[in-house]
Amino acid sequence: MPEAAEQKASLVRFEKVSVVFPDGTQALDNVSFNMREGETRILLGAAGSGKTVLLKTAMGLNAAASGKVILFDEDITGKPEREMFDVRSKIGMLFQESALFDSMTVAQNVAYPLLNQKAIQMPREKMEPAVRDSLRFVELEQTMDRYPSELSGGMRRRVAIARAVVNKPPVLLYDSPTAGLDPITAHTIMALIVKERDVDNTTAIVVTHRYQDGNLVANFRYNPNSGRLDPVGRPGVEGKTGTNTIYMVLREGRLVFEGNQADLESSKDPYISRFVKRPEKDAA
Repeated sequence: MPEAAEQKASLVRFEKVSVVFPDGTQALDNVSFNMREGETRILLGAAGSGKTVLLKTAMGLNAAASGKVILFDEDITGKPEREMFDVRSKIGMLFQESALFDSMTVAQNVAYPLLNQKAIQMPREKMEPAVRDSLRFVELEQTMDRYPSELSGGMRRRVAIARAVVNKPPVLLYDSPTAGLDPITAHTIMALIVKERDVDNTTAIVVTHRYQDGNLVANFRYNPNSGRLDPVGRPGVEGKTGTNTIYMVLREGRLVFEGNQADLESSKDPYISRFVKRPEKDAA
């Protein structure tokens, strides 16, 4: 690992973490990784492989049967729920299917973390500007007084992103942000994730089934002057530095791959290869 990466702070660390459900199902099996500041992790895997479980375990929502979960250099393994508020205030999460409250307006949904996470401690007079700024970031400021049922699926996903980033947490967890969306809307969502990474220098884990989602994160940066994404190329190619993106692949709760995009694409493992979009001539 490059020296510069070694100097970055460790934000999310799993040390041989296993999670077992009450019915005996092993959801995570001896998973270890260390995510440092500025990294984006693309988490791939088949349905039921443990991707969502990993995110929820990182949030302290699932208890580890063994091993350690360390957030911001603090061991949260077995930490009582009442002591998790401070830690969770540093993490924003986009849940599957957005998980917005139907009975609340868009503005109320986005404000929810500010009102209910005591550790954030934002003065009331600053909440509305923060909510407005967050919705402006996802280009939905005009929807503040509308309800989720009045929005399209892509718009609801963007509101959920606004809620996740409203207090500018250093770590973001995105659970299948493009699931069920058409390709154009999915691209819009991933462009917002790249924008958030580059504007606020966030560290993130992105769960996805779409190889193109990871490719966008790994090879593009947000240009604040044009408001567009510019290709940066891969590390070592034409002097480009790429982005600090690492891929992980889960299989039946086990971490079977961790590395860069080139290593992912060159893997000969049939399971890992399932998640790589290859040229048409290689698809036969």
